[in-house]
Amino acid sequence: MKYFVAPGEDRRLTPGSRQALRGSFVELSDGVTHYELKGPEDGDTVVMAGGLTIPLFYWDGLVAELNARGLRTPAFSAYGRGYSDRVRARYDENLFVRQLAELTDRLGLTARPLHLVGTSMGALVAMACAARHRSSMSTLTVAGPAGLAKPRPTSPHRLLRSDLLAGLVARRRGRRILQRHLGHNVRDPERGAELTEMVLDAFRFEGSLHAVFDTLQHLPVSGRDDLFRPTGTLGIPTLLLWGEEDSVMPLAHFAPARALLKPRHHHVIPECGHMAPFERPRGVADQLVPFVAARSERPDS
Repeated sequence: MKYFVAPGEDRRLTPGSRQALRGSFVELSDGVTHYELKGPEDGDTVVMAGGLTIPLFYWDGLVAELNARGLRTPAFSAYGRGYSDRVRARYDENLFVRQLAELTDRLGLTARPLHLVGTSMGALVAMACAARHRSSMSTLTVAGPAGLAKPRPTSPHRLLRSDLLAGLVARRRGRRILQRHLGHNVRDPERGAELTEMVLDAFRFEGSLHAVFDTLQHLPVSGRDDLFRPTGTLGIPTLLLWGEEDSVMPLAHFAPARALLKPRHHHVIPECGHMAPFERPRGVADQLVPFVAARSERPDS
């Protein structure tokens, strides 16, 4: 899909504009990545891959919980999100896996095994990264993963297959579709409003809507049994988390996910919607911290 700037995108990400923004920045092979590295230097490293729209601020509550419990947390914004570059390249699985791998390498975090966490679409990226860099992964945690809905003619990667149609939908209805999507993610209306404000503020930067719709066009978020099944055979200890009241990836997908991933541990978080790390950071940390503590060495090759 041809790059475009949507109405309302009235800011540009430049070296100058980034000086006033929160976080740190590093130039990788595809562009500048926005990140924050927190927690004790000697703590196990928990890397977090976010979903379709979210900036690294999404992880703030969980980061605080994990840092307080002795874990190190590199959080970052995927390309096209937060204050990372809006790249003029295909937003597909390869792009996001490459970004994650290059970032951890550039920050010098690969000397020790990594604990990888992915939520929603980020769970697909995390699984793909684990498959390609298995020897660097100690554990894998997926929360409310996308990918288990059956593909339909109206699935985004099918509906938006035409560049012309994808560009037309994104320009004319993109912001309304985005706001409607955000409204279904969080159970608590107040937290939902906080999430929407956080995401839409970052979407004032040029190229943001293009990034989301190009991702929907090139990274399938349904019919991904082909990714789940091999992940379950990698031998990486896996933790599966799900919000009890997830209306985006319904709890009906929990049993199929368990069957495919064969997780070492699994847990349903009560009174929680789709974005468990944002909505219930303490509940997620209560499951994640002992899981990480039990596994500090690389999996056998």
